Amino acid sequence: MTPIKEVEFERIYDAPLERVWQAWTDPNILKKWWGPNDVSIRECEVDLREGGKIYIVMEAGEAMGPYKGTRWPMEGKYTLVDKYTKLSFTAKAWTEGQEETTGIDQVTELTLGDDNGKTKLKLKATINKIGPDAKMAVEGMQAGFNQQLDKLDKFLAEKILTN
Repeated sequence: MTPIKEVEFERIYDAPLERVWQAWTDPNILKKWWGPNDVSIRECEVDLREGGKIYIVMEAGEAMGPYKGTRWPMEGKYTLVDKYTKLSFTAKAWTEGQEETTGIDQVTELTLGDDNGKTKLKLKATINKIGPDAKMAVEGMQAGFNQQLDKLDKFLAEKILTN
C-alpha cells in the first residue's frame, strides 16, 4: 500500500533521554504539550506496552475561531515499545461526531538517542487512509507536527529551569 502522505522530523532537545521519553509516555505530561498550537488535551490515556492503548482528545481553543470547542480524538495501539529508544503506534484520528468522513489512519514512529547529554529525536508519521473530509487536516500535517515538536521543546526547557 502506497502511503497518502509521510512526514519526517529531526530535532535535538536540550534534555536528557529519560525526560524526553517520559514526555512521550506519561499521560499527565503528554497533556501539557501534545498537539498543534491553540489546542488543549481534554483526555489522555497511555497503556505503555506493545498492544497497549494510546488515546488522546484535543480540543480547539479560542484562537481557532470557528473551530473553538471542536474535539479531535485519536485512538491507537502501541506496536513497538523499546524503552528510551523507540516507540511506534498505529492510530485513527477524527473530528468528533464525524468519524466516518474525517478519519485519518496513521502510523507514528519515534526514535530517540543520546547526543552528549541532549536527546536526538526522529519522528516519522505515515498516513495510510483518510476519509473524504480529512484533506485539510492532511495538508496541515507538517505544520501541526512542527508546532507540536516546538511545544515539546518549550515544555522541556521550562522543566529544566524549574528543576
